[in-house]
Amino acid sequence: GINAEYMGRAAVIDFGIQWSVFAVSAALKSEKVYDLTGSLTFITLALDSLRGHPNLQNRQIIQSACVCIWAARLGSYLFRRILHDGVDTRFDKVRGNPKRFFFYWTIQGVWVLVTLLPTLLANSKSSKSQSGNEELKTREIVGWLLWLLGFLTEVVADSQKSSFRSNPSNKGKFIQSGLWSISRHPNYLGEITLWAGLFVSASASLQGLELLSAFSPLFVAFLLTRVSGVPLLERAGLKKWGNLPEYQNYLKRTKVLIPFVY
Repeated sequence: GINAEYMGRAAVIDFGIQWSVFAVSAALKSEKVYDLTGSLTFITLALDSLRGHPNLQNRQIIQSACVCIWAARLGSYLFRRILHDGVDTRFDKVRGNPKRFFFYWTIQGVWVLVTLLPTLLANSKSSKSQSGNEELKTREIVGWLLWLLGFLTEVVADSQKSSFRSNPSNKGKFIQSGLWSISRHPNYLGEITLWAGLFVSASASLQGLELLSAFSPLFVAFLLTRVSGVPLLERAGLKKWGNLPEYQNYLKRTKVLIPFVY
C-alpha cells in the first residue's frame, strides 16, 4: 500500500522549499528563480526518495535519473532564458501582489508532487528478492524509451526556438521551422510524452490504488493544454500576429500539439 509517512515527508520538503523561496522572492518582487526552484525541488525529492533505501534496485536509480536529467536541463534552460529576458510575463500582474504570488508558488508545489507521484510510489518499494537486483521488465524499458523520445523532442524544440530568437532578423516574428513546422507546441508535446513514459515505467512496480497515479501524466497534459501552457501562448500569438495572413496559414496547416492529428 501507499506509505503515508513517506509521502508526507515528500510534501513537507516540497512545500517547505516553495514557501521559503517565495518569502525571499516576494520581498524582492522577483520571479527569477521560480522555474529553477521547481526543477531543484524535483531533483531534491527524487534523490531523497532513494536515501536510506533498504534494497535499492536499478529500476529505481534509472527512474530517478530520468527525473533529474529532465529537471537539470529544463531548469537551467529556463533560468538562462529569464536572466536574458529579465522578466517572465506570466508574473506581470502577480509579483507585486503577495497573495497571488503565494498562490503561484503553492501551485508549483502541487505540480511537483502530483507529477512525481508515480516515481515516488515506485521508489518506495522494496524488492521481493534480497539477492540484489531484479530483472528489468519490458514495460519499464518501453516507459524509459518513451521518456527519451519526449525528452529529445523537448530539447530539440527548445534549442530550435532559442536559435530562432537569437537571430536579430527574426525579431517580432514567429517560428514555423523544424519541429515547429509540424506542431505549434512541440516542447509541450515532449513534456507530456516524457511524463507518460515515466508513469508507464513506474506502473510496473505499482498495484491496486497506486495505479490511480495514472492521474499524474493526465494532470500534466491538462495543465499544459488547458490551463497554463497552450491557451496562454495561443492567445498571445493571436494578439501579436493574428492579423497576418502568414500566421493564419500557419494556424490552419499546423496542428496544436500532435503532428497531423490534434
